[in-house]
Amino acid sequence: MVAALPGEVTWNEMPMPEGDWHTGPRAQVLDVLRRHWDHQPRTAYVSSALPVYYPEEPRFAPDLLVVLDAEQRRRDKWVCSAEEHGLDWVMEMHVGGDRKKAAEDNVQRYARLGIPEYFIFDGGRLTLEGYRQTAPGAGVYARMVSREGRYVSEILGLELQVEKDGLRFWSGDSPLLRSSERIRQLEEQYREQLEHRIVQMQLEIDWLKQSAD
Repeated sequence: MVAALPGEVTWNEMPMPEGDWHTGPRAQVLDVLRRHWDHQPRTAYVSSALPVYYPEEPRFAPDLLVVLDAEQRRRDKWVCSAEEHGLDWVMEMHVGGDRKKAAEDNVQRYARLGIPEYFIFDGGRLTLEGYRQTAPGAGVYARMVSREGRYVSEILGLELQVEKDGLRFWSGDSPLLRSSERIRQLEEQYREQLEHRIVQMQLEIDWLKQSAD
């Protein structure tokens, strides 16, 4: 029965396409979170736009989702009854589109489903909202209050902050680097190592010349 469930959603179930301003930040967050959990002792499944099935509920496909203690492997859907676990963390991203659905309808729905944390990132306005269950199984969200511009995700053990080019995740005082930032960091490290090696080689050459004289 699980295998027979569709691994895609219809156009009527999907939000309005918003182009690169929507898919770009979503891909960045997906990459950052997956690389973060790849280096954690605790496992987590991180995915994007995956059809999700809760018992006796219409299916939905959030922009980003995290399930703790679940294996990170390829799936075409998340069936809570088969996985024996619901979603732990959800984020929806918007540039335009129907903000009412994200800010009102989904807040009520995700709280009722028992999803512990829900975040809404608006890439057009560069705003972030966070919601957390008032108590396990309460079915009601309380809106989070930022601390000096950062929102604390107790589920992820990370902090989130809006920057001019998107979202930044923090682990304590350390920012989680995006792939492009990590590449630049490695390039800079290799450049410095190469320059240091060139200086060392030049010193060795000078010493050999002096010894020969």
